[in-house]
Amino acid sequence: MSQQELREHRGGCHCGAVRFRFRAPTKVLVQRCNCSMCSMTGFEHLIVPGSQFSLLTDPAALATYTFNTGVAKHLFCRTCGIKSYYVPRSNPDGFSISLRCVDRSSFEEIEYEDFDGQNWEQHGAALAHLSKA
Repeated sequence: MSQQELREHRGGCHCGAVRFRFRAPTKVLVQRCNCSMCSMTGFEHLIVPGSQFSLLTDPAALATYTFNTGVAKHLFCRTCGIKSYYVPRSNPDGFSISLRCVDRSSFEEIEYEDFDGQNWEQHGAALAHLSKA
């Protein structure tokens, strides 16, 4: 992610128990992944460096789910069950935020690209640069 024109954006879960803010450009590229998890949930990935993300609510509001390698930390609201962000396997130094859980009015332009998560081992490294500050 480039450092041009970083702006604060806000998001959270359905019930409001999980709220966060992050800094990212106003023009972003968002990944749509076809892996089993993302296909089922409709997660749209906006990956940001860990240093640009702040959880605004009590971390106890979250439950964690891991599978396969256990590197990715899928974080769900304990009340409504929504996964509004998580620590992705491709970017353990950052966060993948679901664009569906963010106030889109703070963005000027949103572009989408498809990501082949079904073949993650061949393509996962292509995302590593997204969490670099």
